[in-house]
Formats: sequence, structure tokens, C-alpha cells
Amino acid sequence: MAVRVQPQPFDYGAECNAFAEAAVDAGAIVTFAGIVRNEGGTLRAMEIEHYPGMTERALSAIEGKARSRWQLSDALIIHRHGPLAPGETIMMVATASRHRADAFAAAAFLMDYLKSRAPFWKKETTASGSTGWVSAKDADEAALKRW
Repeated sequence: MAVRVQPQPFDYGAECNAFAEAAVDAGAIVTFAGIVRNEGGTLRAMEIEHYPGMTERALSAIEGKARSRWQLSDALIIHRHGPLAPGETIMMVATASRHRADAFAAAAFLMDYLKSRAPFWKKETTASGSTGWVSAKDADEAALKRW
């Protein structure tokens, strides 16, 4: 299990390869990367803020919850903070399990949590200026109800 909250970019391919190499008993590995959407070409930047310590504890707790619900041999969460440009990778989730159903379900659970409940605050800057803090979307909130 690993949770990393960091400002620097990471190599998604290298992270996937390292995760897979360590998952020697897994029959399934699921990975996902979240990318800063360009929002029709109007987004200039996204700023992600968090409280160090609190964020890592919250992400570790949700990772523990995923482990208790599904049979995982490993899990990884990487989430960036600071200024990000369109096209940059914001976050990554990886899960490993003996069976694909557990790996897929746990990854989806973690992604839904990260999208709507993880203690990150996002501010967007568009061509016309700052739009302020981004609120959770109804679809993201609805996705949590399945868990």
C-alpha cells in the first residue's frame, strides 16, 4: 500500500510498471490516471491545495476501507497538488488482486472517493480569469451512492 501526495509530476508508465512488478501474486491489475481537462480550450491552469498530514491520513483511511471491502494484494494512490496545466496528470490509482472483479471495484471506489470526498480544493483559471473554487458535481456525488 502506498499513498503519495506530491507537487511534482510522475511518470504514469513507470509507476504502472513498478506496481505490476511488485504484484507477484496478483491475477489482475487495474490502473487509472486523472488528467486536467482542457474544458474546450478555455482552461489555463488548475491550482490544487490541501492540508499536509490531514490529506495523507484521509487517503490512507479510504485505501484501508477498500482493502477491507475487496481482496486486494496491493493498492497505490498518487495525487498531485499545486499548479497544473491542461493535459497534466493529476492523480493515479492502481489496485492489484487475485481476481479482476475486486481490482476493478476497488479502483472505481477509490476514484469516486478521490473525485468528491478527498480533502483537496481546486481553483480554475480560464482565459477570462479565475473562476474560483470548484464545487463537487452532482454526478460525482451520485457516483458515491453506489458504495
